[in-house]
Amino acid sequence: MSVIEQGRPELQQGGPELQQAAQDFIAAGFAGIQLRVRGEAGEWAGSAGVRELGASEPPSTAGLFWIGSTTKTFVAALVLHLVADGVIGLDSPVAEHLPRFGLDGRITVRMLLQHTSGVHNCTGELDDQGEFVPGLPSIGKPWVENRFHAYRPDELVEFALAKPARFEPGTDQSYSNTNYTLAVLLVEALTGRTYAEEMRRRVLHPLGLRDTVVPGDLSELPGPHAHGYYRYQDGGEWTVVDVSRQNLSLLCGAGDMISTTRDLQAFFGALLGGRLLPGPLLEQMRTPHGMLGYGLGLFVQELGPESGNATIVHHNGGAPGGYGALMIATPGGERILTAGLTTGDADSDPAQTFPAALDRLIKAVFCH
Repeated sequence: MSVIEQGRPELQQGGPELQQAAQDFIAAGFAGIQLRVRGEAGEWAGSAGVRELGASEPPSTAGLFWIGSTTKTFVAALVLHLVADGVIGLDSPVAEHLPRFGLDGRITVRMLLQHTSGVHNCTGELDDQGEFVPGLPSIGKPWVENRFHAYRPDELVEFALAKPARFEPGTDQSYSNTNYTLAVLLVEALTGRTYAEEMRRRVLHPLGLRDTVVPGDLSELPGPHAHGYYRYQDGGEWTVVDVSRQNLSLLCGAGDMISTTRDLQAFFGALLGGRLLPGPLLEQMRTPHGMLGYGLGLFVQELGPESGNATIVHHNGGAPGGYGALMIATPGGERILTAGLTTGDADSDPAQTFPAALDRLIKAVFCH
Protein backbone atom coordinates (compact mmCIF):
# COMPACT_ATOMS: atom_id res chain seq x y z
CA MET A 1 0.00 0.00 0.00
CA SER A 2 1.24 3.47 -0.90
CA VAL A 3 -0.55 5.95 1.32
CA ILE A 4 -0.83 9.72 1.92
CA GLU A 5 0.58 12.59 -0.02
CA GLN A 6 3.04 14.66 1.95
CA GLY A 7 1.53 17.78 3.48
CA ARG A 8 -2.04 16.51 3.30
CA PRO A 9 -3.96 15.68 6.51
CA GLU A 10 -5.35 12.17 6.70
CA LEU A 11 -9.08 11.82 7.25
CA GLN A 12 -8.93 11.40 10.99
CA GLN A 13 -11.40 8.57 11.47
CA GLY A 14 -11.33 6.83 8.12
CA GLY A 15 -7.70 6.15 7.16
CA PRO A 16 -7.40 2.46 8.13
CA GLU A 17 -10.90 1.72 6.85
CA LEU A 18 -10.10 3.37 3.51
CA GLN A 19 -6.88 1.38 3.24
CA GLN A 20 -8.83 -1.82 3.78
CA ALA A 21 -11.52 -0.79 1.29
CA ALA A 22 -8.84 -0.15 -1.33
CA GLN A 23 -7.23 -3.52 -0.62
CA ASP A 24 -10.63 -5.19 -1.08
CA PHE A 25 -10.49 -4.29 -4.79
CA ILE A 26 -7.20 -6.16 -5.12
CA ALA A 27 -8.69 -9.18 -3.34
CA ALA A 28 -11.57 -8.94 -5.84
CA GLY A 29 -9.16 -9.42 -8.74
CA PHE A 30 -8.10 -5.92 -9.77
CA ALA A 31 -4.41 -5.27 -10.46
CA GLY A 32 -4.36 -1.82 -8.87
CA ILE A 33 -6.33 1.07 -7.47
CA GLN A 34 -5.48 4.68 -6.68
CA LEU A 35 -7.98 6.32 -4.37
CA ARG A 36 -8.61 9.88 -3.19
CA VAL A 37 -11.15 11.05 -0.60
CA ARG A 38 -11.87 14.61 0.48
CA GLY A 39 -14.14 15.29 3.40
CA GLU A 40 -14.77 17.47 6.40
CA ALA A 41 -11.62 16.21 8.14
CA GLY A 42 -9.22 16.72 5.25
CA GLU A 43 -7.94 14.65 2.35
CA TRP A 44 -6.63 11.11 2.06
CA ALA A 45 -4.91 9.57 -0.95
CA GLY A 46 -3.58 6.06 -1.27
CA SER A 47 -3.14 3.11 -3.55
CA ALA A 48 -3.15 -0.67 -3.44
CA GLY A 49 -1.98 -3.42 -5.74
CA VAL A 50 0.69 -2.95 -8.39
CA ARG A 51 1.44 -0.49 -11.15
CA GLU A 52 2.40 -3.29 -13.54
CA LEU A 53 1.97 -7.06 -13.43
CA GLY A 54 5.18 -8.82 -12.43
CA ALA A 55 6.47 -5.80 -10.50
CA SER A 56 5.99 -4.65 -6.91
CA GLU A 57 5.67 -0.87 -7.28
CA PRO A 58 2.19 0.35 -6.28
CA PRO A 59 0.14 2.65 -8.52
CA SER A 60 0.93 6.33 -8.15
CA THR A 61 -1.77 8.47 -6.55
CA ALA A 62 -1.00 11.03 -9.30
CA GLY A 63 -1.24 8.62 -12.23
CA LEU A 64 -3.30 9.24 -15.36
CA PHE A 65 -5.98 6.81 -16.53
CA TRP A 66 -8.75 6.41 -19.07
CA ILE A 67 -11.93 7.50 -17.25
CA GLY A 68 -14.51 5.85 -19.53
CA SER A 69 -18.10 6.97 -19.03
CA THR A 70 -17.15 9.45 -16.31
CA THR A 71 -16.56 11.56 -19.44
CA LYS A 72 -20.34 11.96 -19.72
CA THR A 73 -20.49 14.26 -16.67
CA PHE A 74 -17.88 16.54 -18.24
CA VAL A 75 -19.80 16.61 -21.51
CA ALA A 76 -23.12 17.27 -19.78
CA ALA A 77 -21.53 20.17 -17.88
CA LEU A 78 -20.12 21.53 -21.15
CA VAL A 79 -23.49 21.38 -22.91
CA LEU A 80 -25.26 22.95 -19.92
CA HIS A 81 -22.67 25.75 -19.94
CA LEU A 82 -23.90 26.58 -23.46
CA VAL A 83 -27.50 26.41 -22.20
CA ALA A 84 -26.60 28.81 -19.38
CA ASP A 85 -25.12 31.22 -21.94
CA GLY A 86 -28.34 31.12 -23.97
CA VAL A 87 -26.70 29.46 -26.99
CA ILE A 88 -29.38 26.74 -27.01
CA GLY A 89 -32.29 25.70 -24.81
CA LEU A 90 -32.40 22.50 -22.79
CA ASP A 91 -35.63 21.51 -24.53
CA SER A 92 -34.59 22.72 -27.99
CA PRO A 93 -34.68 20.19 -30.85
CA VAL A 94 -31.29 18.91 -31.97
CA ALA A 95 -32.02 17.91 -35.57
CA GLU A 96 -31.89 21.43 -37.04
CA HIS A 97 -28.30 21.84 -35.84
CA LEU A 98 -27.18 18.45 -37.19
CA PRO A 99 -29.17 18.19 -40.44
CA ARG A 100 -26.82 15.66 -42.04
CA PHE A 101 -28.14 12.84 -39.83
CA GLY A 102 -31.89 13.10 -40.40
CA LEU A 103 -32.55 12.83 -36.67
CA ASP A 104 -36.06 12.53 -35.30
CA GLY A 105 -37.17 16.14 -34.88
CA ARG A 106 -38.60 15.43 -31.45
CA ILE A 107 -35.19 14.68 -29.89
CA THR A 108 -34.08 17.51 -27.60
CA VAL A 109 -30.88 18.45 -25.80
CA ARG A 110 -32.39 17.19 -22.54
CA MET A 111 -33.16 13.79 -24.10
CA LEU A 112 -29.55 13.32 -25.17
CA LEU A 113 -28.20 14.14 -21.71
CA GLN A 114 -30.89 12.08 -19.94
CA HIS A 115 -30.72 8.99 -22.22
CA THR A 116 -34.36 9.39 -23.23
CA SER A 117 -33.85 9.96 -26.98
CA GLY A 118 -34.36 6.31 -27.97
CA VAL A 119 -31.25 6.40 -30.20
CA HIS A 120 -29.53 3.02 -30.50
CA ASN A 121 -26.28 2.45 -28.58
CA CYS A 122 -23.49 2.12 -31.15
CA THR A 123 -21.41 -0.17 -28.89
CA GLY A 124 -24.22 -2.69 -28.38
CA GLU A 125 -27.59 -3.20 -26.73
CA LEU A 126 -29.38 -5.73 -24.56
CA ASP A 127 -32.13 -7.54 -26.42
CA ASP A 128 -35.59 -8.34 -25.04
CA GLN A 129 -34.17 -11.44 -23.29
CA GLY A 130 -31.41 -9.44 -21.62
CA GLU A 131 -28.70 -10.83 -23.90
CA PHE A 132 -26.01 -8.43 -25.12
CA VAL A 133 -26.08 -7.84 -28.88
CA PRO A 134 -22.71 -6.37 -29.94
CA GLY A 135 -22.44 -3.20 -31.98
CA LEU A 136 -19.12 -1.74 -33.08
CA PRO A 137 -16.31 -3.87 -31.55
CA SER A 138 -16.17 -3.08 -27.82
CA ILE A 139 -15.63 -6.45 -26.11
CA GLY A 140 -13.55 -9.62 -26.45
CA LYS A 141 -11.10 -10.47 -29.22
CA PRO A 142 -12.83 -8.19 -31.77
CA TRP A 143 -12.14 -5.17 -29.55
CA VAL A 144 -8.54 -6.23 -28.79
CA GLU A 145 -7.76 -6.55 -32.50
CA ASN A 146 -9.54 -3.28 -33.29
CA ARG A 147 -8.47 -1.17 -30.29
CA PHE A 148 -6.28 1.24 -32.30
CA HIS A 149 -8.89 1.94 -34.96
CA ALA A 150 -9.67 5.65 -35.35
CA TYR A 151 -13.40 6.32 -35.65
CA ARG A 152 -14.97 9.51 -36.88
CA PRO A 153 -17.84 10.66 -34.63
CA ASP A 154 -20.16 10.69 -37.65
CA GLU A 155 -19.41 6.98 -38.18
CA LEU A 156 -20.64 6.17 -34.68
CA VAL A 157 -23.85 8.12 -35.15
CA GLU A 158 -24.53 6.73 -38.62
CA PHE A 159 -24.02 3.17 -37.38
CA ALA A 160 -26.50 3.77 -34.54
CA LEU A 161 -29.10 5.49 -36.71
CA ALA A 162 -29.06 2.57 -39.15
CA LYS A 163 -30.61 0.53 -36.32
CA PRO A 164 -34.23 0.87 -35.20
CA ALA A 165 -34.84 3.37 -32.40
CA ARG A 166 -35.34 1.77 -28.99
CA PHE A 167 -38.53 3.80 -28.37
CA GLU A 168 -40.26 7.04 -29.27
CA PRO A 169 -38.27 10.08 -28.08
CA GLY A 170 -39.04 10.99 -24.48
CA THR A 171 -41.20 7.92 -23.73
CA ASP A 172 -38.60 5.71 -22.01
CA GLN A 173 -34.97 5.63 -20.92
CA SER A 174 -32.05 3.53 -22.20
CA TYR A 175 -28.36 4.20 -21.64
CA SER A 176 -26.77 4.91 -25.02
CA ASN A 177 -23.24 6.12 -25.74
CA THR A 178 -24.51 7.57 -29.01
CA ASN A 179 -26.45 10.24 -27.11
CA TYR A 180 -23.21 11.77 -25.89
CA THR A 181 -21.45 11.54 -29.24
CA LEU A 182 -24.39 13.51 -30.62
CA ALA A 183 -24.01 15.95 -27.71
CA VAL A 184 -20.40 16.81 -28.60
CA LEU A 185 -21.27 17.10 -32.29
CA LEU A 186 -23.96 19.54 -31.22
CA VAL A 187 -21.37 21.53 -29.25
CA GLU A 188 -19.18 21.72 -32.35
CA ALA A 189 -22.10 22.82 -34.54
CA LEU A 190 -23.13 25.54 -32.09
CA THR A 191 -19.67 26.95 -31.36
CA GLY A 192 -17.65 26.34 -34.52
CA ARG A 193 -14.92 24.83 -32.34
CA THR A 194 -13.94 21.21 -31.77
CA TYR A 195 -15.22 19.32 -28.77
CA ALA A 196 -11.67 19.28 -27.32
CA GLU A 197 -11.19 23.03 -27.80
CA GLU A 198 -14.52 23.91 -26.24
CA MET A 199 -13.98 21.54 -23.30
CA ARG A 200 -10.63 23.19 -22.61
CA ARG A 201 -12.07 26.70 -22.98
CA ARG A 202 -15.16 26.29 -20.81
CA VAL A 203 -14.24 23.61 -18.26
CA LEU A 204 -10.63 22.44 -18.09
CA HIS A 205 -8.71 25.73 -18.21
CA PRO A 206 -11.04 27.69 -15.88
CA LEU A 207 -10.74 24.95 -13.26
CA GLY A 208 -6.99 24.44 -13.74
CA LEU A 209 -7.39 20.78 -14.75
CA ARG A 210 -3.95 20.42 -16.30
CA ASP A 211 -3.94 16.61 -16.38
CA THR A 212 -7.36 16.11 -17.99
CA VAL A 213 -7.34 15.47 -21.72
CA VAL A 214 -9.79 15.00 -24.58
CA PRO A 215 -7.49 12.66 -26.52
CA GLY A 216 -8.99 12.43 -29.99
CA ASP A 217 -6.89 9.73 -31.72
CA LEU A 218 -4.18 9.77 -29.05
CA SER A 219 -3.54 6.19 -27.94
CA GLU A 220 -0.93 6.88 -25.25
CA LEU A 221 -1.61 8.00 -21.70
CA PRO A 222 0.45 11.22 -21.71
CA GLY A 223 2.15 10.85 -18.35
CA PRO A 224 2.83 8.45 -15.46
CA HIS A 225 0.25 5.67 -15.34
CA ALA A 226 -0.52 2.19 -14.15
CA HIS A 227 -0.86 -0.58 -16.72
CA GLY A 228 -4.29 -2.00 -17.50
CA TYR A 229 -4.87 -5.52 -18.80
CA TYR A 230 -7.64 -7.31 -20.65
CA ARG A 231 -8.45 -11.00 -20.34
CA TYR A 232 -10.35 -12.57 -23.21
CA GLN A 233 -10.88 -15.87 -24.96
CA ASP A 234 -8.99 -16.57 -28.18
CA GLY A 235 -9.69 -19.94 -29.81
CA GLY A 236 -10.93 -21.37 -26.53
CA GLU A 237 -7.84 -20.24 -24.62
CA TRP A 238 -7.76 -17.38 -22.13
CA THR A 239 -5.30 -14.65 -23.11
CA VAL A 240 -4.18 -11.54 -21.20
CA VAL A 241 -2.91 -8.46 -23.05
CA ASP A 242 -1.63 -5.09 -21.83
CA VAL A 243 -4.12 -2.51 -23.13
CA SER A 244 -2.59 0.61 -21.61
CA ARG A 245 -2.47 1.90 -25.19
CA GLN A 246 -5.88 2.12 -26.86
CA ASN A 247 -7.75 4.52 -29.12
CA LEU A 248 -11.03 5.55 -27.49
CA SER A 249 -12.46 7.46 -30.43
CA LEU A 250 -15.00 4.60 -30.33
CA LEU A 251 -16.50 6.45 -27.35
CA CYS A 252 -16.20 10.04 -28.55
CA GLY A 253 -17.93 12.23 -25.95
CA ALA A 254 -19.21 9.13 -24.16
CA GLY A 255 -16.08 7.64 -22.63
CA ASP A 256 -12.87 8.91 -24.23
CA MET A 257 -11.31 11.29 -21.69
CA ILE A 258 -8.14 10.91 -19.59
CA SER A 259 -7.74 12.34 -16.08
CA THR A 260 -6.37 11.86 -12.56
CA THR A 261 -8.04 11.40 -9.20
CA ARG A 262 -7.02 14.94 -8.22
CA ASP A 263 -8.52 16.51 -11.35
CA LEU A 264 -11.72 14.48 -11.03
CA GLN A 265 -12.03 15.67 -7.44
CA ALA A 266 -11.47 19.31 -8.44
CA PHE A 267 -13.98 19.07 -11.27
CA PHE A 268 -16.69 17.39 -9.21
CA GLY A 269 -16.20 19.77 -6.31
CA ALA A 270 -16.50 22.80 -8.59
CA LEU A 271 -19.54 21.38 -10.37
CA LEU A 272 -21.47 20.36 -7.25
CA GLY A 273 -20.39 23.53 -5.43
CA GLY A 274 -22.08 25.70 -8.08
CA ARG A 275 -18.91 27.14 -9.63
CA LEU A 276 -19.59 25.88 -13.16
CA LEU A 277 -23.36 26.20 -13.66
CA PRO A 278 -26.23 28.34 -12.37
CA GLY A 279 -28.17 26.78 -9.50
CA PRO A 280 -31.34 25.85 -11.47
CA LEU A 281 -29.35 23.94 -14.12
CA LEU A 282 -27.27 22.19 -11.47
CA GLU A 283 -30.46 21.12 -9.72
CA GLN A 284 -31.78 19.62 -12.95
CA MET A 285 -28.50 17.80 -13.38
CA ARG A 286 -28.93 16.27 -9.90
CA THR A 287 -32.62 15.39 -10.32
CA PRO A 288 -33.03 11.65 -11.03
CA HIS A 289 -35.22 10.55 -13.90
CA GLY A 290 -36.62 7.22 -15.04
CA MET A 291 -35.58 3.70 -14.24
CA LEU A 292 -31.88 4.60 -14.32
CA GLY A 293 -32.20 7.34 -11.69
CA TYR A 294 -30.26 9.47 -14.15
CA GLY A 295 -30.36 13.25 -14.22
CA LEU A 296 -28.32 15.18 -16.79
CA GLY A 297 -25.00 13.37 -16.89
CA LEU A 298 -25.31 12.11 -13.31
CA PHE A 299 -26.76 9.14 -11.48
CA VAL A 300 -28.54 9.93 -8.21
CA GLN A 301 -28.70 7.11 -5.67
CA GLU A 302 -30.36 6.68 -2.28
CA LEU A 303 -28.26 4.28 -0.21
CA GLY A 304 -31.11 3.08 2.02
CA PRO A 305 -31.61 2.73 5.78
CA GLU A 306 -28.75 0.26 6.25
CA SER A 307 -26.44 3.07 5.05
CA GLY A 308 -28.05 5.88 6.99
CA ASN A 309 -30.33 6.93 4.12
CA ALA A 310 -27.45 8.85 2.57
CA THR A 311 -27.80 10.24 -0.96
CA ILE A 312 -24.91 10.17 -3.40
CA VAL A 313 -24.45 11.46 -6.94
CA HIS A 314 -22.00 9.75 -9.24
CA HIS A 315 -20.83 8.75 -12.66
CA ASN A 316 -18.37 5.90 -12.67
CA GLY A 317 -16.79 4.70 -15.87
CA GLY A 318 -14.95 1.92 -17.60
CA ALA A 319 -12.88 1.97 -20.76
CA PRO A 320 -13.57 -1.06 -22.98
CA GLY A 321 -10.57 -2.79 -21.46
CA GLY A 322 -8.16 -2.38 -18.57
CA TYR A 323 -9.33 0.79 -16.83
CA GLY A 324 -12.12 2.07 -14.61
CA ALA A 325 -12.93 5.30 -12.79
CA LEU A 326 -14.99 6.23 -9.74
CA MET A 327 -16.40 9.72 -9.18
CA ILE A 328 -18.88 9.80 -6.28
CA ALA A 329 -19.97 12.56 -3.92
CA THR A 330 -22.61 13.92 -1.62
CA PRO A 331 -24.99 16.14 -3.62
CA GLY A 332 -23.31 19.34 -2.47
CA GLY A 333 -19.77 18.01 -2.85
CA GLU A 334 -18.99 18.10 0.88
CA ARG A 335 -17.43 14.65 0.58
CA ILE A 336 -15.92 13.36 -2.67
CA LEU A 337 -14.43 10.01 -3.64
CA THR A 338 -12.44 9.58 -6.86
CA ALA A 339 -10.47 6.54 -7.97
CA GLY A 340 -8.69 4.95 -10.90
CA LEU A 341 -8.79 1.16 -11.29
CA THR A 342 -6.80 -1.25 -13.43
CA THR A 343 -7.74 -4.83 -14.21
CA GLY A 344 -5.14 -7.59 -14.25
CA ASP A 345 -4.93 -11.30 -15.03
CA ALA A 346 -7.24 -12.70 -12.36
CA ASP A 347 -9.41 -15.67 -13.31
CA SER A 348 -12.43 -13.98 -11.73
CA ASP A 349 -14.53 -11.54 -13.75
CA PRO A 350 -14.08 -8.03 -12.25
CA ALA A 351 -17.63 -7.19 -13.34
CA GLN A 352 -18.86 -9.87 -10.93
CA THR A 353 -16.61 -8.98 -7.97
CA PHE A 354 -16.72 -5.20 -8.40
CA PRO A 355 -20.18 -4.44 -6.87
CA ALA A 356 -19.39 -5.88 -3.44
CA ALA A 357 -16.01 -4.10 -3.25
CA LEU A 358 -17.61 -0.83 -4.36
CA ASP A 359 -20.38 -1.19 -1.77
CA ARG A 360 -17.81 -1.58 1.01
CA LEU A 361 -15.89 1.46 -0.22
CA ILE A 362 -19.02 3.64 -0.45
CA LYS A 363 -19.99 2.69 3.09
CA ALA A 364 -16.48 3.49 4.34
CA VAL A 365 -16.61 6.97 2.79
CA PHE A 366 -20.23 8.09 2.97
CA CYS A 367 -21.94 6.21 5.79
CA HIS A 368 -20.39 7.66 8.94
